[in-house]
Amino acid sequence: MAGHLALAFGLPIPPFAIVEAPQSLVELFPEGGELGAGPAFGSRVVAHTQELSMSHLGDVPAQLKRDVVMFDWWVRNSDRTLTSLSGNPNLLWDADAKQLVVIDHNVAFDREFNVQSFSEMHVFHQEVPKVFQDLVERLSYADRLHATLAAWPAACQNVPDEWWFADEERTVPADFDPDAVRVSLSRCTHEDFWRLAP
Repeated sequence: MAGHLALAFGLPIPPFAIVEAPQSLVELFPEGGELGAGPAFGSRVVAHTQELSMSHLGDVPAQLKRDVVMFDWWVRNSDRTLTSLSGNPNLLWDADAKQLVVIDHNVAFDREFNVQSFSEMHVFHQEVPKVFQDLVERLSYADRLHATLAAWPAACQNVPDEWWFADEERTVPADFDPDAVRVSLSRCTHEDFWRLAP
């Protein structure tokens, strides 16, 4: 779902699709066993990439940094961290093309999202004041995010039926409310959305 929103927002993400993971693949690679067989999110491999490191930060265009941090703030994705000591940016750097590749939105729509941690640990947290304290930037992002919200119904429709349930028998609904997420995403036009301590 977040992948569809990221694509609509214009982030540089690899092509993706729902793929079928056969049981034989799960048996061949037991480290992925917790994912199980069945439908899975599949993303195309991008050649010549490595995990983004501190040494690449200066090569990433400022506008793209702002786009990533604003998108992650909007979808409540706290899983894109990087400091001089450690981190998990969930971003790749294409050394040949000198381009950022955005991956991994599996922690989006986090109900336990920590504002303070996000503002201190996000890989592009230094861009926060440049957006949140600039009225023109805020209005521009509010418009872009609101327009991106139009992709939400299609994103929900692309979810395999079994993902809406917590059990194989499809008797227990998954702990995910798409209507509540839509309400959360809609806050991009409200003043409260811009209350992030830089």
